[in-house]
Amino acid sequence: MPDRCEVLPGDAVVARRGGGLLWVDAPGSPALVSALHACLGVSGPGADRVLAAVAGEVSSLASGGASFALVLTTDAGTGVALWAGKGQPAVDGVPVSGSSIEGGTLATGVSLGQSLYVGPGQSAPRTPPGVSYDLVEGTVPGGGATLHLAGAAPAAAAPVAAQSFSAGTDSGFGSGGASVSAAAARPESGEQTAFWRPESTDATPILRFDDGMVVTIDEDLVLGRRPDNHEMVSSGSARAVPIADTQNVLSSAHAALTRSGREVSLVDLGSLNGTHVAGPEATEWTQLEPGVAHPLSDGDRLLLGWTVITFEQPQD
Repeated sequence: MPDRCEVLPGDAVVARRGGGLLWVDAPGSPALVSALHACLGVSGPGADRVLAAVAGEVSSLASGGASFALVLTTDAGTGVALWAGKGQPAVDGVPVSGSSIEGGTLATGVSLGQSLYVGPGQSAPRTPPGVSYDLVEGTVPGGGATLHLAGAAPAAAAPVAAQSFSAGTDSGFGSGGASVSAAAARPESGEQTAFWRPESTDATPILRFDDGMVVTIDEDLVLGRRPDNHEMVSSGSARAVPIADTQNVLSSAHAALTRSGREVSLVDLGSLNGTHVAGPEATEWTQLEPGVAHPLSDGDRLLLGWTVITFEQPQD
């Protein structure tokens, strides 16, 4: 089981779920971050086939020379890696090699060893203080990431039977989505195909970004360019939601969403350019007063910098 994740300072995004590690350097493509992050839920012996399909979709999202690396644990001590650009993985200091596919490079049977690094260049010999994270699940900014293992990586959870792999707009793949038939993806040995499926959000409010990315509001959130340093996040009372900002119009911690039962409120955290909200039919934005909670209703639109987000509250 991963013991700790050391994240180097920078503007990339690092995420981990169970035995999977993600590194993305794509400040202009939150959809790419969302798509790859969703794939951390892949498990089972068919992971390489699923990631090959994912790479084809990612290639349509990764414009402008974006780099990424995704490493998944498949069974004891081994993994599957997918990467493109400058985020090539290295295990115990040795770069991983793989086969070129559409959208990136794919390697299977990767021995995870005791240290796994993804990011540009070589792993830093010593991680600067204050940037070590015990990521169970989530995202943080970083220039690169070194995942240290306490021991051999555990076997992934037993895969659930699935008929196909698919992804729609909610997962950040775009409106067309992708699919791989069970017949094409199932290994010849008859083992079940690895799969990904979005977590159910039927009863949980969500934020839908203008590029298709979806964030579940299952706890208090802090949104901004680098929200991980805000006191709500460092104290553990909220989750950080980094937003790509190529125009430098977002504050590090721009706004927060707080929950009280089913009610969700938006709070401006003293941002430089303000936080704005508008109802579903409104034609003008209303700027919030810093520190004053504004209750949200289904369909309300949020404006943070140049990012437009729609709040959706499922009905009972």
